[in-house]
Amino acid sequence: MNDPIEPACPLAPGAPGAGALEPLADVAVQRWHSGGGAPQFYASYVAAEVPVALVFNGISHAVMMATPQDLEAFAVGFALSEGIVEQPQECRDLEVTLHGQGTPDASCAVHMEISPRQFARLKDRRRTLAGRTGCGVCGIDSLQALDLHPAPLAAPAWREQLDAARILRPFGALAARQALNVRAGSLHAAGWATPEGELTDVLEDVGRHNALDKLFGRLALAGRLGEPGFVIMTSRTSYELVRKCARLGVPAFATISAPTALALQLAQEAGMHLWAMCRPPTALRYA
Repeated sequence: MNDPIEPACPLAPGAPGAGALEPLADVAVQRWHSGGGAPQFYASYVAAEVPVALVFNGISHAVMMATPQDLEAFAVGFALSEGIVEQPQECRDLEVTLHGQGTPDASCAVHMEISPRQFARLKDRRRTLAGRTGCGVCGIDSLQALDLHPAPLAAPAWREQLDAARILRPFGALAARQALNVRAGSLHAAGWATPEGELTDVLEDVGRHNALDKLFGRLALAGRLGEPGFVIMTSRTSYELVRKCARLGVPAFATISAPTALALQLAQEAGMHLWAMCRPPTALRYA
């Protein structure tokens, strides 16, 4: 990772701006039993999932389905982990707007200004993507555009001290920190842990990629992208998650479920320590 920097965005984590849409929705539930009898009726919660447009310099780049919480962090983390910008300072004038509040068509947009150099690069990338198709040789070009060859990561000395106890320690504390999932039961979490295994940050979303972007955005907004630590997640180890971590310089990544072969390939190429099936009292580390 880069050296720690001062936050550049006007909104700090938890600042007003995205709190007008609730991350959970009230629902009525019937509990039925296989043994028969009348159903039990009670009130419960489900996770909200709304379209979130990510708008760079006035142009909508992507619309993601996400839980409407920590959207400032989400946008900054997405811009960094997708290589749209290289430094948090290149994200400016962050603003969240709401549309159709109180209706079934509610949505959000996160607007930000990025540096002219990065915006020009983004427009070039959009023109390249618009010309691709999903057939034959064009498919090969599209795979190359996925950027499946991360640069080698630094190998900090503290990483060699990571063992099962340090890797599993934050997983033991994770469930209690998933405030939304405790109530709704359907959200992924991405957490940041110190080299000693202390869990310092937890971000949640219905999408695993979104949760990771929110985590990176939280760290970026707080000027903490350079601090030692590793990422843990309540999901499988997909190649997209490994690629995002590699782009942000994360030297170790641990998840609850198993990896894919492509995820292992990317981690090996980046020199990332990859842990999976992290379910106390055991964890797997892939060579």
